[in-house]
Amino acid sequence: MTSGVTKAPPTFYGWRVVKGTLAVAFVAWGFALYGPSVYIDALSRIHGWSTSSVSLALSMAFLVNALSIGFVGTLIGRHGPQAVMSVGAIVMASGIAALGFVSEPWQMVAAFVAMGLGWSCLSTIAVSATIAPWFEKHQGRAISTALLGASLGGMLGVPITLMLVQGFGFTTAMAAIGVIVVVTVLPISLFVLKHRPQDLGLWPDGMPPETREVPIDDRQWTRASALKTFALRSTIITFGLALMVQLGFLSQQVKLLQTEISPTLTGLTILASGSLAFAGRVVLARLADQVNIRVAAALVLVLAAAGLMVAAWAQTGMWLIVGVLLFGLNVGNLTTLPALIVRREFGAASFGKVFGITGTFMQLLNACGPALFGLLHDSTGGYQTPILIAATVMLAGSLLITYGQWPWQRVKAIH
Repeated sequence: MTSGVTKAPPTFYGWRVVKGTLAVAFVAWGFALYGPSVYIDALSRIHGWSTSSVSLALSMAFLVNALSIGFVGTLIGRHGPQAVMSVGAIVMASGIAALGFVSEPWQMVAAFVAMGLGWSCLSTIAVSATIAPWFEKHQGRAISTALLGASLGGMLGVPITLMLVQGFGFTTAMAAIGVIVVVTVLPISLFVLKHRPQDLGLWPDGMPPETREVPIDDRQWTRASALKTFALRSTIITFGLALMVQLGFLSQQVKLLQTEISPTLTGLTILASGSLAFAGRVVLARLADQVNIRVAAALVLVLAAAGLMVAAWAQTGMWLIVGVLLFGLNVGNLTTLPALIVRREFGAASFGKVFGITGTFMQLLNACGPALFGLLHDSTGGYQTPILIAATVMLAGSLLITYGQWPWQRVKAIH
């Protein structure tokens, strides 16, 4: 006798992978991308070091990140994320904890470098390469959903860090953050994340080939052949410069805001900015598989430029907050979009290696952001000039990324 109750089909394991990488992204972005704006301010005050010297040390972290990140995508593509993310969590946590004990500039550089090296194993490339084998039809939604964790990190990373620093002092706060990173990432990387759906007897999206509407794209690209396409070069240049602007601005936004508003209001503004970044990513997650992703990218860049211009010309604390919030609306998607473009245009089979080399070049540009902002701030006596330059870069990028889709159609046809 059969029961009248119909058993629901099991949830595709790929969505568990997405949830796991969302949590990884939360701590990685919260304390390695957004947290440094607090670290810069605290290190400058505690040790009397200039903003430019601390910013230069942070840029060294992102330079090391850039040089190592290309290997991360390849390693995860070949061997899976478990070992890569576990090691990354330990190294990143060690670097952050060490910041609380530095007394000399070279020690600060070493600590930031360790943080950057560890973050390369937990960043956009790591998250996207982990998810790429699991989805074809829902690739855009899966990657965008996982990277909602980055926006949560933007919402909560700075407020949590400020609360810890104010409540327990800088040294204890940095040690506590190191512990948070390890106890969050290690269990997920070891027990939740898996390499490929085939290892569990599954297909991408949980759909066997005969039932899927979207065929699996198994084209093989080498790094050299991908770099020959204008599609990839336009993506690298656009988002390398855009992420350089983003990192430079984010690394200085606490110091910028505190020139006009109180520390408490600064924390609330950062929280609100991160909330808007989260909302922007939710919208992209819903629409990513249905829209022209390059046109969407151009719109995001234009809106980010508008936010920067408002912040640059702000005459009051209120208008400064408006500029920061408008820029924040687009922060999450500036990180997500290059992965979506590469995944859509180059396929899952080659994603690790192609996005690995993409990330390397983007991060080399990205690493210059804090140092350039710091140097321009010190040399011009304020933030208006670097922020206006940043807005111009964003507008130029919106044109380049849109144009990049047309040569791509010809390149795609011959492959």
